[in-house]
Amino acid sequence: MKRTLLTGNGAAAWGARLAGVEYLPAFPITPQTEIIETIARWIDFGEMDCRMVTLDSEHSMITAAGAAAVTGVRVFTATSSQGLLYGMEMLYTVAGWRAPFVLVNVSRGLASPITLEPDHNDILAARDSGFLQLHCATCQEVLDCILLAYRLAEDERVRLPVIVNLDGFYLSFTREPVEIPDAESVARFLPPFDPENLGFRAGAPLSEAVAVIGGTPYSYFRYQSHLAALNAVDVFAENAAAFAQAFGRTYQAVEAYHCDDAELVFVMMGSFATKAKEAVDRLREAGEAVGLLRPVLLRPFPAADFRRALSGKKGVIVVDQNLSMGKGGVLHTELASALYGYPGTTPVLVSFIGGLGGRDISAEEFYEMHAVTRQAVSEKRAPAPRLLYTEVELREMKKIQAIARVQGLKEQQT
Repeated sequence: MKRTLLTGNGAAAWGARLAGVEYLPAFPITPQTEIIETIARWIDFGEMDCRMVTLDSEHSMITAAGAAAVTGVRVFTATSSQGLLYGMEMLYTVAGWRAPFVLVNVSRGLASPITLEPDHNDILAARDSGFLQLHCATCQEVLDCILLAYRLAEDERVRLPVIVNLDGFYLSFTREPVEIPDAESVARFLPPFDPENLGFRAGAPLSEAVAVIGGTPYSYFRYQSHLAALNAVDVFAENAAAFAQAFGRTYQAVEAYHCDDAELVFVMMGSFATKAKEAVDRLREAGEAVGLLRPVLLRPFPAADFRRALSGKKGVIVVDQNLSMGKGGVLHTELASALYGYPGTTPVLVSFIGGLGGRDISAEEFYEMHAVTRQAVSEKRAPAPRLLYTEVELREMKKIQAIARVQGLKEQQT
């Protein structure tokens, strides 16, 4: 095992290399391109035994990944943002094939307007596709979660593709110390893919599905995929225990930070959760009983883990880096559905939307969210969801809008 500085993209490439990936269909898109460039260089130098094929789009790339996976090949690919949406049709298709492979998504905000900075609307658009989802907060987690994802995807109780998600730029191009395990240890933890009944031979053609079926068998097959996804909760826990024994790093479906004695709890995912940890530390120094929950496993949604962790808590501060138009934060909605109707899990849920398009969330804003939630608990009533924005930012936006209006009038006059 060696320790070195890696970007999140570099850690993703190392995860694929250590996993012994055999096939890489690829299409470049910012900010994930560094992943496939790194693997391509290793292949050219003979350091990685893998077949890489550049496709004409993300749609073709995901099609090729699924097709290869159902022949018994270990497959890896990566995309980001608009690319994930371009291949959205095939996300549903290959998940329906029960094709076990790993797709890394480097989150970036969606157009329009256009941004290169991250939020989670791209990855959450795929939450109902049948892909399982793991969300990373550090570069070390990126490498580790790829290894965990292959064990999860290839387990006979699951056999579903997995997305490993990391935040663009904040994580993809940030260098952090990462422990790279030796190949022998990884091979013991993650042996070669055993496809069992999967496989394809030209001399023995086999149909994996039929083109069109009626509602009754369709419902059956969809529900079977749903049950397989639910199995992944226990399978992930088993794999995480084996990973801890092999490499000494512990993972849980929901990471809990200072939650045992907390009265108020932040809930958020991704790299910005590390900012929340720092805020929790400072609030605790000030005498506040506060903690943090971070879902690592988002699909299947670990509802029971959240119910246990939030039992007896007074308030929950949900910070979403996404916005479901006309509703609000996706994580807030999912958490509310998991807690509703269960005794002992009725804290006041307060919803905040922040970090859209990579906008920073400052320490002061975490403190303010805590104060707002504490007030909501005392009033036993949650305020309406709110967007994180400062007065200075609002004033600047109004100036920009005023300038745009004046410019528009001038253009009309000319």
